[in-house]
Formats: sequence, C-alpha cells, structure tokens
Amino acid sequence: MIVDHINQLHRYANLHPLFAKAFDFIQQTNLESLELGKFEIDGENLKGIVSDKSGVLAAESTAKFECHNAHIDIQVCIRGAETIGWKPRSTCESPKGEYNPEKDVLFYADAPDMYFGLQQNQFVIFYPEDVHAPMIGEGTIKKLVIKVKI
Repeated sequence: MIVDHINQLHRYANLHPLFAKAFDFIQQTNLESLELGKFEIDGENLKGIVSDKSGVLAAESTAKFECHNAHIDIQVCIRGAETIGWKPRSTCESPKGEYNPEKDVLFYADAPDMYFGLQQNQFVIFYPEDVHAPMIGEGTIKKLVIKVKI
C-alpha cells in the first residue's frame, strides 16, 4: 500500500508498467469535472470508475472488506474526506465466500488492523495483498478508482 498526494505521483511511475499512463491521466484531467460511472483509459489494461456518494459507517464498509487478484487499485479522493480500513492479506483468516473472478473480488470477515484518512487530492495504491474497506466518512465523497491490470 502507498499513500501520498497526487503532486508526488511521479515518484511511483516505475513501480508498474501501466502506472505512468494512469498517473498521466490523473494529472492531465480535471478530476472534479469527471462524470460518474465507468470508462476505459487504456482498454482492458486501465479502467476508471468515478463515484460521488455519501460516506458510510465503518461497520458497513468493513462488511465488504475486499481485495483483488487481477488488478491494482489507485484510489484518488477528489472531494471530501474518506477513511479507509486496511489489513495485509497474509494475516487475514476469515474469507467470506469464494473469490469472484468476474468481479475480481474476495471479501474477508476480518477486522482492519488500522484506519487512515484521505483528503482531497490524496491517493492510495492497493496491491492484491492489501485488504481494504473504503468510503468510511460523513458527507459526500467524490473519488476516482483506476483499476490497473496486473
């Protein structure tokens, strides 16, 4: 997991072959004006999802404590303040159901080890080993999630 401000994206461009293209999109786009929904940035390699909805209670988010096998998540807080729960996948012990390859998601019943906050223009990168519970907060949170194919 990496947490930083979008002004520092350049520091991480060499960590994955598709990060530079994802970061260029973030830096060259007026994020506030992005329309809600899903879209392609680079075919199946990079896909974006924009949401603008009310934050949820920690219990609601941790009920969908998730990780992915086929994608890395780059999550950018565009507006609002978001709290996210996190735990390393290697220490999770209670999967909820089976991995869903169509949705690239596996849920856990474990509790997060820690919580951290994202403010406007901050981002987090979640690798497959990062189990996360996003969208915890009050008020409206607008965010961009870029799915990076591994």
